[in-house]
Amino acid sequence: MSEPHQTHMVFVDIDPEDEAAFDDWYNNTHLPDILACPGWLDARREKCLEGGPAHVAIYTITGPEAYETPEFAAIKGFGPFTDKIRNFRRVRLTKS
Repeated sequence: MSEPHQTHMVFVDIDPEDEAAFDDWYNNTHLPDILACPGWLDARREKCLEGGPAHVAIYTITGPEAYETPEFAAIKGFGPFTDKIRNFRRVRLTKS
């Protein structure tokens, strides 16, 4: 039996003056780049209403091997917004 897929979640804040450009980059560049990487199966973005950083990206991955590909190494991170990201948090989940 194969291992269950895992959920990879990223939480960040960004200043309001950078938010529109960040959203455009994330939706139109970063998500397609991530989904082109082996092991990254699905992605969506949400807004956190309370209790955490405002921007949330939720990914379905095959497992920890998804982090180890050269394709992922080439595109991981926040690109042109690296120095503008605050309150970065990452959470990985699996079914119990």
